[in-house]
Amino acid sequence: MSTKQDRALSEDELQELVASSDTGARNPKGSIGLMIAAVALIWSIFQVLLASPVAPYVLPGDLINNSRQIHLAFAIFLAAMAYPLFKSSPRNYIPWYDWIFGIGGALLALYGYFFYEKIVGNGGLADDTDAIVSLIALGFLFLAAYRTLGPVMVALALVFLFYVFFGSSDVVPDQIRWAGASLRKAMSHMWITSEGVFGIALGVSTKFVFLFVLFGALLDRAGAGNYFIKMAFGALGHLRGGPAKAAVVGSAATGLISGSSIANVVTTGTFTIPLMKRVGFSAEKAGSVEVASSVNGQIMPPVMGAAAFLMVEYVGISYVEVITHAFLPAIISYIALVYIVHLEAVKNRMPTIGNKVVSMGKTIGGMFLFFAGFALLCYATQYPVGWIVSFFPSGSGWVLSILLFAIYVALIYLAAQVPDLEQDDPDAEVVELPDVAKIYKAGLYYLLPIIVLVYFLMIERKSPGLSAFWATFLLFGILLTQKWLKAMFRGEGDPVGRLREGFMDLIGGMIDGARNMIGIGLATATAGIIVGTVSLTGIGQVMADFVEFLSGGNLILMLVFVAILSLILGMGLPTTANYIVVSSLMVSVVVELGAQSGLVVPLIAVHLFVFYFGIMADVTPPVGLASFAAAAVSGGDAIRTGFTAFFYSLRTVALPFVFIFNTDLLLIDVTWMQGIIVFVVATIGILVFTAGTMGFFLTKSRIWETVALLLIAFALFRPGFFMNQIQPPFAEIPPAQFETALGEASPGDQLRAVIRGPDFDTLESKDLTVVFEVPEAADAQARMDNLGIMIVPEGDTIKLDEPMFGTFLSDKLSTFDFYGDEPVQIATVKAPSSQLPKELIFIPALMLLALIAFLQSRRAEDETLQGEVA
Repeated sequence: MSTKQDRALSEDELQELVASSDTGARNPKGSIGLMIAAVALIWSIFQVLLASPVAPYVLPGDLINNSRQIHLAFAIFLAAMAYPLFKSSPRNYIPWYDWIFGIGGALLALYGYFFYEKIVGNGGLADDTDAIVSLIALGFLFLAAYRTLGPVMVALALVFLFYVFFGSSDVVPDQIRWAGASLRKAMSHMWITSEGVFGIALGVSTKFVFLFVLFGALLDRAGAGNYFIKMAFGALGHLRGGPAKAAVVGSAATGLISGSSIANVVTTGTFTIPLMKRVGFSAEKAGSVEVASSVNGQIMPPVMGAAAFLMVEYVGISYVEVITHAFLPAIISYIALVYIVHLEAVKNRMPTIGNKVVSMGKTIGGMFLFFAGFALLCYATQYPVGWIVSFFPSGSGWVLSILLFAIYVALIYLAAQVPDLEQDDPDAEVVELPDVAKIYKAGLYYLLPIIVLVYFLMIERKSPGLSAFWATFLLFGILLTQKWLKAMFRGEGDPVGRLREGFMDLIGGMIDGARNMIGIGLATATAGIIVGTVSLTGIGQVMADFVEFLSGGNLILMLVFVAILSLILGMGLPTTANYIVVSSLMVSVVVELGAQSGLVVPLIAVHLFVFYFGIMADVTPPVGLASFAAAAVSGGDAIRTGFTAFFYSLRTVALPFVFIFNTDLLLIDVTWMQGIIVFVVATIGILVFTAGTMGFFLTKSRIWETVALLLIAFALFRPGFFMNQIQPPFAEIPPAQFETALGEASPGDQLRAVIRGPDFDTLESKDLTVVFEVPEAADAQARMDNLGIMIVPEGDTIKLDEPMFGTFLSDKLSTFDFYGDEPVQIATVKAPSSQLPKELIFIPALMLLALIAFLQSRRAEDETLQGEVA
């Protein structure tokens, strides 16, 4: 694609751009087109049944047990049908070789299903036939991945596969050489068992991701996307830079519907970008705002990108915990983006659209009340549900269903009182902003599926798959009946025709959902080869040692290295595949290096770090696909759009580094009151950071003011850094006093000890910082027994015996050699010391901010007076 668009693309060309990336550029007509649609529909029906509570009763057990194979078979077949293999391949019919690749690939994916009994009988070990079939199957998978994901994903998987086969060769450096594997062993690992292609990633795609993608496709088909955009423009369009602010909020809402950055850009950008250009944004800046807001849709709970569901399996926590930890960074990131476009509008004195006059304070207050009210409604739903369950213990499900249907009908009645929302023309000579007071009724019922989803996820704590099933099931009813019910309430005729339209909308939404899943299914399957190579060869530990060597043991450098790796891989990999690759290689390294540095880095923090930089790849030039899509809409330069979008996304770059060192931002171990304080301070911090990077606060900043603003933001985000310089949080004590310190500490206190000894593999001496949380026990000896500590004092030296199996220390110290000549010992001990609350650092930071605000306000007044005189 050229980096310079001579003109903005037409609507049909934009849809073709999205299709070529997300759903496939080939769309044959006639019976073949119907066949492809039917296969996609069957895939959606199978996935819905698989996620439903009745799955064990309506699906045979062998289908459920082999659901990953079936999932991949659908993806490979539809990839061959919908994605041309070459640029010159036909778009309006399917060539003979694609039938071979499609049907052959699907049958090979189902090999484990057809020969399930044989494979189980062999204990999962491949025989010669299995090995040859598996090798051919990998070739078909690579072809399907090449069509949908491009060459980089395939090349990366091939590199790792070559390492499996040839990693034992003499030409391979000693540092990364391994014992090697036979064809049978390698293919058992990669295709026959659940360690490679059919591993955790494809399992998550099968169990969770499909239902959420389908949920978004159905919600979009119902008309929710247009409703959200209209509401955003009605609320914000009248402000200075209003179209850009509406784009941010609209894209955040559309992020609920679309997991694709490109689709999000095109869906909202076709309306928002022309209006942004009309009020004074350049083509590149207009596209950049849309890119920055659309890409962040993947980090916005409750429906995040596919990688968020992988975190559930990789980190071992519930999806509720994942979205709880991701919530605050996502919210403040969007707040900062609204502020960025506000500063752009103020700097360039942009005009407003329309003649509506509403204060900024009232607008912000109204939006806050809406979102707070929606969150409160989701939370409060549990009380009437609880009362109904207590009154009707056996029939509560039917009562709740009838009540939900009654609420839906009432909301449809409200919607019928106003005209259906039509797509506006952003190029019209006169642009009339929607009136929120008039249009809000038109789509209130779209919130019902989202409330149901949040209720089952957050209140009932059901699995993500089951929660998405119930929300999707409700959408089935909405799509079938919304047009019919509206026509009935308006006194319009042809009820059968309206029902038929609703049925076709439902079928179309299910087909869209399946086609949107082709790329994700193949990405998770192909990435499984890389994950399988790591588990088979142990290359992960070699990579860890190499990266640790490059970073010199410095955690900051390590994080920079991981961020750069994510960005580079993201140039050729989709977000999900990028996350799988980088997390499987790097997450454990960061956690281990943090421990060696004395910093306890929660696993979820590192996974979110990788996730954030994975989505940034859609922005970053030279191949940020979302930036190319935005440039196609705006008619601007794609590379300049990408660089500007990256600049606007600096807050998304900074936040991961912040929450690694300040886990309060992830709401880890904070109370409700602390959480509110963290939210307020973090919001101020991100706004100050934004003002610093934009070089504009109340007026154009001087250099020292920019530096001061960035320093204030750092102090607000990381107050502990400054407090630790004033009062160290730990006091070092001699190792010989470890037992005494453990006995005197209060339960729940933390002791830090540096354990020194030979590495089990290399026999080289290493240090590891271990954080002991003091348990409830009578005395020091009982506490040591509880933790698994077995000490052998020798003068001032405190040696350690191998910890008791199953205790806290047994896993922590598993990499040490306790039976060599060099002993494992406690090198240093740090006990907690009294420290003033780190929040006191906020006081001087806010005072400095007030000083800058005062100085800039004076300058701004002078500039205004000079402008009036001139």
